[in-house]
Amino acid sequence: MTTQRFDVCNGDADGLCAALQWRLHEPAPATLQTGLKREIVLLERVHANAGDEVNVFDLSMQRNRAALLGLLGAGVRVRYFDHHAVRDIPSHPLLEVQVDCASDVCTGLLVDRRIGGAFRAWALVGAYGDNLAGVADRLAIDSGIGSDDRLRLRRLGEAINYNAYGDDERDVCIAPARLYAVMACYRDPRDMLAHEGIADALDTRRRADLRQALAWPPHWQDARGSVLILPDAAWSRRVLGCLANELANAQSQHAHAVLKLQGTGGYVVSVRAPLASPSGADELCSRFGGGGRARAGGIDGLPADDLERFLAGFASTRWGEQAPMRS
Repeated sequence: MTTQRFDVCNGDADGLCAALQWRLHEPAPATLQTGLKREIVLLERVHANAGDEVNVFDLSMQRNRAALLGLLGAGVRVRYFDHHAVRDIPSHPLLEVQVDCASDVCTGLLVDRRIGGAFRAWALVGAYGDNLAGVADRLAIDSGIGSDDRLRLRRLGEAINYNAYGDDERDVCIAPARLYAVMACYRDPRDMLAHEGIADALDTRRRADLRQALAWPPHWQDARGSVLILPDAAWSRRVLGCLANELANAQSQHAHAVLKLQGTGGYVVSVRAPLASPSGADELCSRFGGGGRARAGGIDGLPADDLERFLAGFASTRWGEQAPMRS
């Protein structure tokens, strides 16, 4: 029987770049399963059989645990790369795990470690997109990548990351699976930038959405952080995570939360811990049914009645005092 291979990843820059690095490292036909940023529970969509292989990148193991155990129980080999908080990692002979929840790590960098930096430039695109500019810059300099190329890789990473946000694929410029197909044509992202116009199109739209979002005044702020509430519109759905990163970079000592009204009531939430003390975001979001990692978290559905409780929790969070988790 022929072995089937599946690559399952988040549709943001980190997820797509992590999956691409692995597939360039280990060329073989594989079915891609991805989606928008909010589509986290993707592993249950994989229909694999005993002897098949599933690679997972940048998806919370906590949220995909039931499907993971089901695949392992069916005799499927699973390789799991991730950097989100997880309480209990299963032990199984068919499971290979590379999980590191430290605040200076993303999934693309975990893959980069595993394959010895074979496709370093794509790892950097993922890290820049995941708002790890300082980490990415240091790694790029160590790799001999000049300042002009660093700026180009950062621009591409931020554009790919921006493209992952939306309620459905009508909100975004290009579906993540289609974008991955373009990326996969190039072993080096600088060649993609030289031959494809999609990065320019994404960057132009990202900057326009950011200008619109930055015109909104904070809903709440103090000396340690701010909370912004955006209306429900296509531009706000696209810019949610990008805006949170922009604010975090502009005020590295402050925490930031960006909320977007949902049409049916309540809010979608994106939280960034202060870059100067990057931990606490996942813990705050988990109290409201969300999750994430130490430096960045989110809540898919915060009920309107919980807004004041969230604001109080955000204001009282002691950023930087939670110990980073490694597994």
